[in-house]
Amino acid sequence: MATGNAQSTSTDPRTIEIDTLRILQRQQSHYGVIDVGSNSIRLVVYDDLSRSPFPRFNEKSLVALGGGLDEDGGFTISTITKALHVIVRFAAISRAMEVPRLDVLATEATRKATNGADFVRAIQERTGLNVRILSGEEEANYSALGVLSGFFQPKGLVGDIGGGSLEFAEVVGDRVGDRTASIPLGALPVKAMLQEGISSAKEKIDAILDGAMPPLLTEPVFYAIGGGWRALARVHIAMNDIPIKVVHGYDVPAKGLSTLAKKISRMSPEEVSELADVPNRRIDTLPASALVLWRVLRKLKPDRLVFSAFGLREGWLYSQLETEEQYRDPLLEGAQAIGLPGARVPGFGEALGRWTETLFPGESQHDRRLRLAACSLTDIAWRDHQKIRGTESFLRLLQFPFIGISHPERAFLAVTILARYGGKLDDLVKSKVGTLLTPSEMQRAVILGRVLLLGHRFSASVPDILQHARLHIDADAVRLEVLNPESVPDTEAVYSRLRQLAKVAGINGAEIIEAFE
Repeated sequence: MATGNAQSTSTDPRTIEIDTLRILQRQQSHYGVIDVGSNSIRLVVYDDLSRSPFPRFNEKSLVALGGGLDEDGGFTISTITKALHVIVRFAAISRAMEVPRLDVLATEATRKATNGADFVRAIQERTGLNVRILSGEEEANYSALGVLSGFFQPKGLVGDIGGGSLEFAEVVGDRVGDRTASIPLGALPVKAMLQEGISSAKEKIDAILDGAMPPLLTEPVFYAIGGGWRALARVHIAMNDIPIKVVHGYDVPAKGLSTLAKKISRMSPEEVSELADVPNRRIDTLPASALVLWRVLRKLKPDRLVFSAFGLREGWLYSQLETEEQYRDPLLEGAQAIGLPGARVPGFGEALGRWTETLFPGESQHDRRLRLAACSLTDIAWRDHQKIRGTESFLRLLQFPFIGISHPERAFLAVTILARYGGKLDDLVKSKVGTLLTPSEMQRAVILGRVLLLGHRFSASVPDILQHARLHIDADAVRLEVLNPESVPDTEAVYSRLRQLAKVAGINGAEIIEAFE
C-alpha cells in the first residue's frame, strides 16, 4: 500500500533492513529529558537513546511558569518554589531509575523571565543538573527534528504550540528547511488576549502571523505539535468515533479541523469540559489553542493536518544520534525492538524478510518497510492461546505506540498479523479498519499474512528449513517449490495453508512442487 512517492534509490543513505544481531546485541541505556516549558514541566525517561525510543516513564506538572510573572517580568517566589519542587522530584526519580544521562531543556518562559538565570542557578544548586535555555530558533529547529524523528520522510510546515510561544519550521524529507520562526502565540498569552474578546484576539493573532509565519512552500501539509493541539485531535477522534485512538500520525483534512477549532475557540470552560475525551488539564487553555490553530490554518490553507506526539524533546534526542542511526527507519526499528527479542527464533523474522522479497513486484519503499515490520512482528503472540492470537494481536497493533506510521498503515500491519495467525475479516475487523483500507489494500495485507503463516508452518519457524522453499504466486496457481524434499517433506498441514493462501489471492490452484538442487 503505497502511501507516498518516495522510492528506494542507489543514493538513498537510509537503512531499511531487518538486522537481528544488532537488535539483540544492543545494550540499552536509559535516557531522560526534563522539559521546563512555559505551561508544564515534564520528565520523560526513554528506554534507550535510539531511533525509535519507547518512554519508560512520563510525568508532567502544570506549573504555568509563563503565567507566574510579577510586574517586572520575573518569576514570583511561589512559582519558582513550585517549579523547583517538581524538578527535584524528577531528579530523584531519575536517580532511582539509574538514568545515566538526564538533560534539562528550558524554553520561552525561562528565556524571557528577568530572573530566568537565577531560576536556572537554583535548579543547579538543588539538583546538580545543568539547564540549557533554548533560543526561539533552537526551539523551532528541535520541534522540526521531532517530526523528522516521528515520521517517514515528512514534508510540510511544522507548528509547535507551547504555553508561551509558537514555533514554526519546515521539514523536507530528512532535514529541517531554512524558514523558521518563534512568535509569542502560546496558549497562555492567547488566553489573556481572549479576555478582551475573540474579535480583538483574532486581530492581534492575525497581525502577528502576517508578519512572522513562514509560507507553506513544500507539501500542503501542516504538522501540529503541542498538548493543546493534541487535545483537539483527541476531541475530534472521539466526536467522529475513530477506531484508532492514537493521536500521533492522525491525518485529517485541514478544513474539518479548522471548523472544529473555530467552534471551540468560542466556548466557555464549562462548554469545553463537556467535550468528548477532552483532557481535564487543557480545559482552561483549549479555546486559546483552538483559536491559534484556526487562524494558522486560515492563513496557510493546507490540504491536510497531521498531528505529532513527537516534538522538542524527541527532536533533541534525535539530534544526539549518530547520522547512521538517524537514517534508520523508525517503524522498522520499533517493530524489531518489540518483535525480535521475544520470538521463538529471533532470526526467523529476518529469514521471512528475505523469503518475501519478491512477493509484490514493483514494491515501493513505503510498502517494503511495512512488509519488513510485519516480518519482525510475526511471532509476537506465540505464547497466547491459539483462539485469541489473531484478534488480540490485531487490536494491540492498532493502538501500539509505533512511530513512522500512519493510521492506514497501522490498519495494514494489524490485518497482516491477524491473517498470519489465521484470523478472518469479521465484523469486528471491518468496523475498525474498513474505512482506512481499500479492498485491494485489505487483500494485500491478508495475502502477506497468509504467506507468513505458510512460512511458519512449513519451516516450524526455523530459518534453515525455510530456505528449502520458494513461493510462486502465478495466474493459475500458488506453488510452493520444495527443494530437496526428502530432507523436509511436506504435510497436509502445509498444503492446507497453501490452499488458504490461494483462496485469499483469488487463485484456484495450489501445488507443492518437489525440486532437487
